[in-house]
Amino acid sequence: MAWYKEWFGQEYLELYAHRDRGEAERHVDFVEARFADRKPRAVLDLACGAGRHIGALRRRGYRALGVDLSLTLLTQSPELPRVAGDMRSLPFADSTFDWVLNFFTSFGYFESERENFRILEEMVRVMRPGGRFLIDLFNIDRVLATLNPRETREMSGRRVEIERWYDARSRRLNKQIRVHTAGRPSRSYLESVRAYRLEEVSNGLEWAGLRLEETFGDFGGEEFGPDSERLIFVGSRPHSQEPPPSQ
Repeated sequence: MAWYKEWFGQEYLELYAHRDRGEAERHVDFVEARFADRKPRAVLDLACGAGRHIGALRRRGYRALGVDLSLTLLTQSPELPRVAGDMRSLPFADSTFDWVLNFFTSFGYFESERENFRILEEMVRVMRPGGRFLIDLFNIDRVLATLNPRETREMSGRRVEIERWYDARSRRLNKQIRVHTAGRPSRSYLESVRAYRLEEVSNGLEWAGLRLEETFGDFGGEEFGPDSERLIFVGSRPHSQEPPPSQ
């Protein structure tokens, strides 16, 4: 079974509990500052997880909807409007959303480049002409410079062992998570994400028919550089465009 079908459950929520409501509010502050020229009629949070960004958007009056593959994550905060779906084949009609937002390195999950860049095609399809997008990735240069290969955490009576490594051949950043709970068999999960550099994604955006307008190194609006924590792409779907070449 693919790693992303197994990992995004209760253990994932506990490991990333520090990614909280306050962080989501700061991310939406950033989005509003970049996209302040026009209020959207509809916003999509692509790979929305437990819905923290949906909550932040809706508290500010936006008509926001999320989509995610994990049924476990979708059961969190059931009052928030979210649907189950695959990023490669979104369950929405063409030209539905004015903003499409993709936070917290949710791009690069799949084994083939064709599958990963299919997500960009789907973003174009469901975005209205003139719509805006944001894609938030980790900065691989910063990650490799600060990589902690082994870590142990104690969480809620569980011991979590984490091993991290970068596979230069596949250009994937991998994380093996082993969860040990007294009286229960240990459980092991894999997290594996393709590590993209700026030019790779910018070329993919152009190929898909999206216009890259700005890149940032964090949600404070700092310029992207080798030491930046994040690699954030901001742009739009042009009002007229040719479809991407077939592959």
